[in-house]
Parts: sequence; C-alpha cells; structure tokens
Amino acid sequence: MILITGGNGQLGTELRYLLDERGVTYTATDAAELDITDKAKVDAFFDEYKPTVVYHCAAYTAVDKEEGEGKALGELINVDGTRNIAQASARVGATMVQISTDYVFGGYLPIGEERFPDDAKHPESEYGRTKDLGEQAIVASGAKFYVIRTAWLFGSYGPNFVFTMQKLAESHPELTVVNDQHGVPTWSRTLAEFMTHLVDVNAESGFYHLSNDKKKDEDVTWFDFATEILKDTDTVVKPVDSSAFKQAAKRPFNSTMNLDKSKATGFVIPTWQDALAQMMAQGDLRADKNKIKGDTSK
Repeated sequence: MILITGGNGQLGTELRYLLDERGVTYTATDAAELDITDKAKVDAFFDEYKPTVVYHCAAYTAVDKEEGEGKALGELINVDGTRNIAQASARVGATMVQISTDYVFGGYLPIGEERFPDDAKHPESEYGRTKDLGEQAIVASGAKFYVIRTAWLFGSYGPNFVFTMQKLAESHPELTVVNDQHGVPTWSRTLAEFMTHLVDVNAESGFYHLSNDKKKDEDVTWFDFATEILKDTDTVVKPVDSSAFKQAAKRPFNSTMNLDKSKATGFVIPTWQDALAQMMAQGDLRADKNKIKGDTSK
C-alpha cells in the first residue's frame, strides 16, 4: 500500500492527481485521518495497513509563525511527527520519501554558487531547525529513505507566490518584490514526479535536491519570478531589497540547489520558466479537489 501523509496540502494534492493519472492506488491521510504527532496511532495504523511506500508530505510550514506562537507546533509536527512516521516505516519495511527545505542551510552562499546535498547544515530559523531535526530523525530510524530538499514551491492546488502575484496585479498597477534573495522556483508537479521517480528506479537511499532547472549562469530572484509571472499584464514590477519587508524568520540569501545528483538518476527537469507556463495554463485548480479518486477514508 502507498501512503500519502498531508494528502490535502498543495504537494499532497498534486501527488494524488499524479497517481490517479497513472492508475496507481494509494491511501491519503490528513490530520483528521492520521495524527502523525500521536505515536500510538501512527504505530497502530502502520501495523494494520503495512504501507510499502510512504510519501510524507505533512509538515508545519508557517515559517514566520514558527518563530513565535507556532514554535511548539512546528516542533511537534516537523520533528516528533516525522520521527513517528520514520520509525514506523522502518518497523514495517516501508520506503519513506520526505520533503525538506533549503532553510536547513545557513550562512552566506555567494551568488553563482549552489547548495549540494552533503553541504553542512546551519539553520538560522525555527523552521529550518525543526526540518533539520526531522531529517536527523529519519536517518536515525534506520528506514530506507529519500529526503528531497526543495524551495520556492508553487502549484495549482494551494496558496503560493504565483496566485499572490496574480491577485495583487488585479488591483495594483505597480508591485515591489525583493531582488536580494536568490534561488530557483519549484513546480509541485515536477516535485511530485521526482518523488515517484526515485521509488520507481530504486535510486540510492539518501539526500537529494530538487527545484526546476535554470539556464546556465542564470541568477534568479523573487523579483525575476514575479516579473515572469506578470509579463503578460500591465502591472509594473519593481525591485526592492529585503529591508522593505519585515519578516520574523530569516530567509536564505542564496538557496540555489545543485541538481546533478537528481539528474544522474535519469530524471529530466524542466526549466522554471517552462514549468511556470504549464502551471499557469492549468490555472487555479483548488476547487477541483473533489475529483481526486484516491482512498482518504483511513
């Protein structure tokens, strides 16, 4: 049995649609069906259904809230919940696919350089800290695992930067977007396809990085991303530095990821511009979730 945790989130929904298209059966859960922070319930679920693959999409991702009121909840979900899933996966022999983040890295990375999967981690936010501890819990569990670090996620099934920019453009002739945070956007469809690809090809267990691809020597900022999103509108996008937006959590200066290890598995990664064009052609599909076929009754 294939299990998807966090099945109603942006990535979980994307993954469910992908598996439906392929005719693959699975069970998807959210907090109401499986409280991952309750070890006894997780153990009972795994003992009963014995999943062979676990796509662990459940996470606490309120980055700024986790610096304050959400700190305890972030620890509970991202650390304890991930540990519970990992230990249960190890016990029943399931392969665990975990989604992690560029926030586990800290410090200054010069523009033009990239983060590799084995780079040292020094998280500088609560979100990065709890996701790092979740990674460590997976390794300690002894389960076969794939940890995929990603960044700047966008897609058709949840609130994200693309929809935010499009909505603001409806009422604002001019927008300002930061141009001193560097990285590459990730389409949730590309990420979902890579998650299943690692399992399908029985790739080497370990850490992988996945964003969409970029052109050689291309430097991408949130300003560039916004400009591409709104290029066919009359809205003018202007660059500003991060000091214009006060945020509780420290953002990575450069989270551009090296994709060589992921490409070496045979996975073809589209550019972020091509991925964005495909996603925008689909539009906002959040209202279509009831078309998903997978079993969510557990």
